[in-house]
Amino acid sequence: MSQALAAGAGRAKREIFGTPIFGPEAAQKGYALNKMCFSFNEASNRAEFVRDEAAYCARYGLTAAQTEAILGRDLLKLLDEGGNAYYLAKFAGILGLNMQDIGALQTGMTVEQFKAKLLAARDN
Repeated sequence: MSQALAAGAGRAKREIFGTPIFGPEAAQKGYALNKMCFSFNEASNRAEFVRDEAAYCARYGLTAAQTEAILGRDLLKLLDEGGNAYYLAKFAGILGLNMQDIGALQTGMTVEQFKAKLLAARDN
């Protein structure tokens, strides 16, 4: 184990409201989901997904909970199911959403409120 990993092994996990921490457990849990979302970089894969979403999920071996969240457009559940926000952005793009939409969902704000918060943080 590297010194950096060993040094952090005993630390408590940081809690951020509305944001599951994407650590090793989440990476393992969400591997198939994130691999599928990465595939959406290719237009042909996005088109194939739209044609038969359930079959596309099955092709990547998503769990029942992950498939249900994909079909239900539940981005927060996908984060809980091991989805990495940056890979999920590929899926969100198919839905016409972006990272600010995801951030707003995570914080319980409207998109406009979330954008204002980002701008205020930038200006401070």
